[in-house]
Amino acid sequence: MADLLNLNRLVYFTTVMETGSFTAAADRLGVAKAVVSHQIGRLEEELGATLLQRTTRRVTANEEGRLFYDRAVIILREAEAAYGEISQGAVEPSGMLRLTAPLDYGTKVVAPVMAAYLKAYPQMRVEAIFDDAVSNLVDEQIDLGIRVGWLADSSNQARRLGTIRQIVVASPVFAASLPPDVSPRQARSLAWVGNAQLRGIGQWLFSRDGETVLTDLNPVVTCDKSPAALACVLAGIGLGIFPDYSVGDEIREGRLVPIFAGWTLPTGGIHAVFPPARFRPAKVRAFVELLAAAERKRARGVING
Repeated sequence: MADLLNLNRLVYFTTVMETGSFTAAADRLGVAKAVVSHQIGRLEEELGATLLQRTTRRVTANEEGRLFYDRAVIILREAEAAYGEISQGAVEPSGMLRLTAPLDYGTKVVAPVMAAYLKAYPQMRVEAIFDDAVSNLVDEQIDLGIRVGWLADSSNQARRLGTIRQIVVASPVFAASLPPDVSPRQARSLAWVGNAQLRGIGQWLFSRDGETVLTDLNPVVTCDKSPAALACVLAGIGLGIFPDYSVGDEIREGRLVPIFAGWTLPTGGIHAVFPPARFRPAKVRAFVELLAAAERKRARGVING
């Protein structure tokens, strides 16, 4: 009779699938290539099915292999999460944490938190994906997503960590060319730097003392990434709208100037988003707590636009 399913063999199999070769899988797992090959062979024997097609140049999955991989990653995620939940008081986090965050928030806020996390938990490793595009946590096997702004309806679970303010800014030279009493009422006639990642926002609502102005903008340049848009504003091309964490240093250093004094835009949230799971791994909880602490500290020193 076949042995009971060995979860370690699922690790070998999913690693081969993700790296594309036995050699790369062995390097990632820190074992000999022969060990990986042996474990995959035993797994196929237990299942009574071939999962991988092997040639001298590459390893590819057949239909059974792809179907089994989809189920195996779910099994491993749940097993790791359950272990992390139960063992949180006995074992400190270890292993790999895969996370994603917007490019500017990742570089400004998440990267320093990663440094503190790795110092506190030296057995951990982090794979960070900093991109303004929103990743599918389940499909891309990501443990933690950081979302900035407004959450769309989703089957993911989320925890709010902080709040962002949106600020209209310009370079000092561009700001000097504006009328002293410039306001959102003139927004359409001004030059703006647009951010293509904000494609869901067609109009902007400004508020001051009970008065509101709903307006669209007039981008003379549109960029595909937030740092690129910021670079264009710093270069004096036009006005830009950015979250406070993104332009705080530039305002304090005098390289950017807040525009539309007294007017505010709707605030957004900073959320930790998790794939659906019954348990939350200790490695994820530990990182989220550090990020939440960083957000509380940032909130105390937030700039006044």
